[in-house]
Order: sequence, then structure tokens, then C-alpha cells
Amino acid sequence: MVITKTQIIDWLEKTAGLFLENKAHLTDLDAAIGDADRGASMARGFKAVLDKLPTVADKEISAILKTTGMTLLSSIGGASGPLYGAFFMRAATTCIGKEELQGADLANLLAEGSNGIIQRGRAEVGDKTMIDVWVPAVAALKTAVAGRKNIDEAMQACVAAAEQGMLATIPLQAKKGRASYLGERSIGHQDPGATSTYFLLKALRDTISCL
Repeated sequence: MVITKTQIIDWLEKTAGLFLENKAHLTDLDAAIGDADRGASMARGFKAVLDKLPTVADKEISAILKTTGMTLLSSIGGASGPLYGAFFMRAATTCIGKEELQGADLANLLAEGSNGIIQRGRAEVGDKTMIDVWVPAVAALKTAVAGRKNIDEAMQACVAAAEQGMLATIPLQAKKGRASYLGERSIGHQDPGATSTYFLLKALRDTISCL
């Protein structure tokens, strides 16, 4: 099964819908350990992406992702804009000239995109950030693809690992970002960045999965 550029656009549209639907939830999570703007920021950023998509709908996948990254960079405030911008712009470098992706291409895209976040934010697994989702999710996807699982099964494994990573942030003490200022008071709260990343990957699975 291949992933078409139409599905990439559908993914971004579905992501925008999830962030709008879960705006209040993300705000509540961020209010506990941040500045309570995560829900509004993500919804605003992906609404801006939706507005841009018609201008790149006929372009290759790389151009769609690059435009998404640049749009998020300019429309999401705080640290999230540069981080998600870095993800999409780095991911765009993996699929130049491509109109569709194989499973291995998708794994490489997510791996390179998440590497862009890691290099930008300099966080590690255990720091209570979105990296606690990206690392296990990408590892699960790579393992599934290497094991010749179909893309549906591979994305199911990816999102299952993402959910586990998201929930694993609850008992952690934050070591990065605004939440780190709370010290031990950050323990017991689910990280909003990890949650946002889970929604992004869930939207991708729901877009391409037939299971």
C-alpha cells in the first residue's frame, strides 16, 4: 500500500480537526504545567495550514510538508511553532520529487522530522516532552516496516507506542520548557506537547489505515 499526496493533505486536514476538537483538553493540560495556550496555539496553527493547503494541493509531497512547516513556524507561538515547524521542514527533505510514499519512506519521514525536533529542542526521553512520544513511536514504526508489516499494522504499532509514551509522561518531572520551572509539582500531569504529538500521529493512522 502506498501513501499518496492526497492522503498527506487529508492527514493535515484531519490533524486540524483533531486539534480544534481537543482545544479545551490541550488547554487544560497546559494550564496545569504551562501557560494554558497549547490548545489555542495548535488549533490556530493548523487552521493556518488549512488555509494554505489549496495553494500546494497540486505540488509534490515535499512542497506540501515544507509549506506546512513554514506556516506553523509563523503562526504558533512559544516553543511549539519552531519545533513543529522543524519537524515538517526536516521531513520535507526526505521526499523531494515524490508523489507517493512507501512504508519505509514514511518511517524515514517521521524519523527525520523527529530528529529535527530533537536537534532544535535538545530534549531526551524522560524529560517530559513530545520526545517521549516521538522516539518510541518512530522506533515501533521502523520495527514494523522492517518486519514487513503492512502500513496499516505498522501505523497501529506506531500509535500504540505513541499512546504509551504520552501516558508515560504523567509520573515524570519536567526537565525542559516552562513546566520545568515547577520542579516536582510537574509530576502527575500529562505533558501537552506529548499529547499534541499523539494527536498528530493518530490523525495519520486514521487517514491511511483500513483496519
